[in-house]
Amino acid sequence: MDRATRWRWALRAVLLATAALAWFMAPPARAQDEVPFITTPDAVTLAMLQLAGVGPQDTVLDLGSGDGRIVITAARRFGARGLGVEIVPDLVAQSQRHAQAAGVAARAEFRVQDLFATDLSPATVVTMYLLPAVNLQLRPRLLALKPGTRIVSHDWDLGDWLPDRSLTLDVPDKAIGQDKRSTVHLWVVPAPVQGLWCGAGATLQVTQRFQQFSATLTATATATATATGRAPDAAAAPVAVFDGRVGAAELVASGSRTGTSARLVLAGQTLQLREATGALSQYEGRAFTRAGAAGCPG
Repeated sequence: MDRATRWRWALRAVLLATAALAWFMAPPARAQDEVPFITTPDAVTLAMLQLAGVGPQDTVLDLGSGDGRIVITAARRFGARGLGVEIVPDLVAQSQRHAQAAGVAARAEFRVQDLFATDLSPATVVTMYLLPAVNLQLRPRLLALKPGTRIVSHDWDLGDWLPDRSLTLDVPDKAIGQDKRSTVHLWVVPAPVQGLWCGAGATLQVTQRFQQFSATLTATATATATATGRAPDAAAAPVAVFDGRVGAAELVASGSRTGTSARLVLAGQTLQLREATGALSQYEGRAFTRAGAAGCPG
């Protein structure tokens, strides 16, 4: 690389760094054209797709797809289908040419489209190299995706929605910043389980914050009276309080502190206590359905 070329690349890196810094000081994002295009290095692209476990069954949606390399790599290396949305027409045209050259044009689609106007629901994997303010604006829509959808972000996180996994790798050819490393974050969209659940002789109250939950199982007053032979009390004491993690279709609580462990499996509007120890063991196999507006019957 001659001296003039090196100076051009150095100037481009400075301009990109200035644009990124301006984002931290600017009002909330309004449109995708306010996000500077910064190329994702190939090693990071590969790490993002591997961390998400991308395979032939997946549909990858890249928000702000730039030159198309993430979608093209997902199709060429992992057999996935993909869609890249990008607001700059020249970059979309470039991506389409690259997909043709790579022989994956049938599986790699690119559109001139604002990422805020994009339907995210067809995706099983969403990839992003955006800026923090944009990530936070997208977060409610990402959380509303089908449970089990994987979200991967290069460098920037999703605020207090902590990632399920993160990895850091050395990237000597990173175009921006003095620290030649990148961090890749993975989130799996958790099942929505917040609220009251009703079962035979018991209720389950679940409080959820992202992929963390706390639950209280309480025997109903009628069930308690039947078991003890006494008249029903106005309210029954909780049988167990336990907490753990919410996955795509199950809740898992460890018994390391409380002596109570549990695994509940979600199917539609039913939570079934498949495995239980400690105070919960007598309820193993019990199914709970989501309470209606009037709460649980009885």
